[in-house]
Amino acid sequence: MAANGNCKDETWVMHVIRIRDHQDQAAFADLFQHFAPRVKAFLMKSGADAATAEECAQDVMATLWRKAHLFDPARASVATWIFTIARNRRIDLLRKSRRPEPEDLTWGPEAEPDQEDVLALQQDSARLKAAIAELPENQRLLIERAYFGDLSHSEIAAETGLPLGTIKSRIRLALERLRHAMR
Repeated sequence: MAANGNCKDETWVMHVIRIRDHQDQAAFADLFQHFAPRVKAFLMKSGADAATAEECAQDVMATLWRKAHLFDPARASVATWIFTIARNRRIDLLRKSRRPEPEDLTWGPEAEPDQEDVLALQQDSARLKAAIAELPENQRLLIERAYFGDLSHSEIAAETGLPLGTIKSRIRLALERLRHAMR
């Protein structure tokens, strides 16, 4: 490795480009060998058990293979990009672990809702649908991805190429418009 890290950074960038353009398995193997153990260690330091960290590291590297086309060397180094994916996967795992397990959910018939409540809910749903349709397209599309597509802000950023801050701002503005529309 050169005295500065730029030589290795350029090598990793070229590896990602070879994966993106040619599905180069040798380039992927080099990246995997270097980054997978580091991602696993990072995840374990952040509280994941070894098995979860291993599984998550594998998932992160699979994401690198599938989404190499989303990497932009002008925005981040390869290491930063990979560890951002790892951090987002860790957040997703934490969210999943906080969801109730099926055995924690109530089973059996629930009480029939009051007809008045059903009508109010239908009216609210129609108003919400109309309010969403009235949003500017750049806000509406992000709201649909976040709430109906069940994507995290980071996943939306990866899909759209928009900066995370822009996504958060647009969603916040959209939610504020929807709050006013629903009053």
